[in-house]
Amino acid sequence: MTEQTPETEPAHDPEVLQLAAKVFDLARHGDTDTLAAYVDAGVPANLTNDRGDSLLMLAAYHGHLDAVLALLERQADPNRPNDRGQTPLAGAVFKGEDEIIRTLLAHGADPGLGAPSAVEAAGVFGRQDLLELFRGK
Repeated sequence: MTEQTPETEPAHDPEVLQLAAKVFDLARHGDTDTLAAYVDAGVPANLTNDRGDSLLMLAAYHGHLDAVLALLERQADPNRPNDRGQTPLAGAVFKGEDEIIRTLLAHGADPGLGAPSAVEAAGVFGRQDLLELFRGK
């Protein structure tokens, strides 16, 4: 068995990095079918980039409901924060993506998690409707 060094680990393989960049772009641009196919083929549903943004975070932040649903159906964690402590739900609140907000909540997203939390973001943006929705959770 060959010992792995930092240079030979998969995370440093240029082909792996290129594939990861492609998958993140699929989430960012909402290419749901291709994104789902990659996850079904073994790409982790909770894959994160160098900023800790998950595929779900990118899909939610960029308003791609179908991609969000596909990732959630494949066990993506709706509460996984990025390196700045932001959750997909808070990102959806920031971008005003109401359908995605409701979808994330229906799949277990906690509006109190993160920094700022979705609750705090809704307060900053004066979204009383969301604050009421979060209180009902």
